[in-house]
Amino acid sequence: MSLPELFLIALGLSMDAFAVSICKGLSMSKINPRHALIIGLYFGGFQAFMPLIGYTLGVRFQNAITAYDHWLAFILLAVIGGNMIKEALNPEEDTCDASVAFRDMTVLAVATSIDALAVGVTFAFLRVKIVPAVSFIGIITFLLSVIGVKAGNVFGSRYKSKAEFAGGLILILLGAKILLEHLFF
Repeated sequence: MSLPELFLIALGLSMDAFAVSICKGLSMSKINPRHALIIGLYFGGFQAFMPLIGYTLGVRFQNAITAYDHWLAFILLAVIGGNMIKEALNPEEDTCDASVAFRDMTVLAVATSIDALAVGVTFAFLRVKIVPAVSFIGIITFLLSVIGVKAGNVFGSRYKSKAEFAGGLILILLGAKILLEHLFF
């Protein structure tokens, strides 16, 4: 997997965390840099850890489904991307508070990184070098989460659904690219 492809996956995966970070920033009357860093560390850490777990699981089954791995990668990325787009188009308003308490942040970090677990399984099938990949995903998510807190505080919720929609579209397109490369090239 090339660096630009990995960057796009990291960007797509980080959009849920970015959207929640915007929500967190919205709920803060004044940005506390320490809170923004905590939010970035939770989201970046979980976005890095979950694909590592998925990769570990995927490696166990890699040999059994090598003939179908491109289809599995496509389906997983398309489902994840489709769910992100569905959430972006859902008119229900999310509620969010400024809390950075351990329990609140852990729940949010797990919820926003479940899709990264499935991507980790995909990485195993594609034989991606996992340590650089998860490090890259974690760093991108950390940076975008910190930026999201600031953006939410300054701009409001204007970009939340657009970020989720863009992230979903990126993942679907990458899944299609993986499938087409395997079938035709």
